[in-house]
Amino acid sequence: MFGPKIHCVVVVGAQWGDEGKGKVVDVLAERADLVVRYQGGANAGHTVDTGAEEFILQQVPSGVLQGAVCIVGNGVALDPDTLFTELDALAKRGVHWEQKVLVSDRAHLTLPYHKLLDRARERQDKIGTTGRGIGPTYEDKYGRRGIRVGDLRNIERAVTLVQERVQGANQILGMLGSPDRADPREHGALLERLAPRLLPITVDAGRVVWDALSRGESVLLEGAQGALLDVDHGTYPYVTSSNTTAGGAAVGAGIGPTAIDAVLGVVKAYTTRVGNGPLPTEAAEAVAKRIRELGGEYGAVTGRPRRCGWFDAVVVRYAVRVNGLTGLAVTKLDVLDTFSEIPVCVGYRLDGEVIDSMPADLERIERVEPIYETLPGWQSPLGEARRLADVPPAARAYLDRLQDLAHAPIRYVSVGTRRDQIIEVG
Repeated sequence: MFGPKIHCVVVVGAQWGDEGKGKVVDVLAERADLVVRYQGGANAGHTVDTGAEEFILQQVPSGVLQGAVCIVGNGVALDPDTLFTELDALAKRGVHWEQKVLVSDRAHLTLPYHKLLDRARERQDKIGTTGRGIGPTYEDKYGRRGIRVGDLRNIERAVTLVQERVQGANQILGMLGSPDRADPREHGALLERLAPRLLPITVDAGRVVWDALSRGESVLLEGAQGALLDVDHGTYPYVTSSNTTAGGAAVGAGIGPTAIDAVLGVVKAYTTRVGNGPLPTEAAEAVAKRIRELGGEYGAVTGRPRRCGWFDAVVVRYAVRVNGLTGLAVTKLDVLDTFSEIPVCVGYRLDGEVIDSMPADLERIERVEPIYETLPGWQSPLGEARRLADVPPAARAYLDRLQDLAHAPIRYVSVGTRRDQIIEVG
């Protein structure tokens, strides 16, 4: 993906998340000098199978396993306690992250009171959040009452601020009818405990990224979730609380959009989503269960079973448009190895009219009827394929059809969980 004229690449999910971005980032990070996570929080898990071990990363960029310098960007809702739990676990497994993992001083902190608010609201709204405090952290950010990593440089002021925020959160918890309350003193003590570990790895992330690009180094910008969970462009209100799309990469990493050279969208060879909200191509339960078991479709962090269905070209075309995708990485093609026929959604029918784009409002999305085209399966294992020439003709035809429908070229194909099972197409 990187080349003489491509120094900055965004990797973004082009469905509802869980597409295999961590695996793709891990492979590309071998050629990257810097990997930056640009949004999301500890609610997203990226699974990386090195062949010898499997790692589940929540906030640390996936490039840490390749030895690249990794930055948690300003667009991330940072749970500092979880961050160090994750880093300590990596160290115990022999991953040397010191001087390799940095955090933006402009990133907002997710604290225990955010999690209490998240769970209290989820009990009422039933959006399907993980309860890890991401939404309330972004609410504080845009309400101009957030606490940022850089605030810890003046710890006395930070402690005062957090205690004020906790008191406000407790009032809201009472109005929501929650019996839970946050402890202001415990929050102050938490910041005092974390500051000595967090501040030494705190940087002006945008400046670090800019300097790297100025030196001609390769930078990988890593997103979490997927385009259809973007707060502006997703299936609102069943979305996450940040801009998951490529436009959010520039903002969340602290660079201008003209610094980005390419955008790679990661898609499964079928479709999944976690939690509530529309999924037009959701399969009947018997088929969904078969895909779920073959693909191990359970949340990397939460363990929640994912809803499963067929490839939705309307969704991916939409993701191509809103992200400006220059290429696709198709993952989990091997999950479809045993199917004799594979439906692909090529359009929607709404109130008797054929449409080829994603409606904005939830009510219309929930009423669309997928229009399917059925393609023949290949019914042979793909796990040993290492070149596109090794892939059976029916599987090649399936990929060609996805590429034509998506209006973007396929650059990578995954036929298994390991690093060596990603085929570079071109």
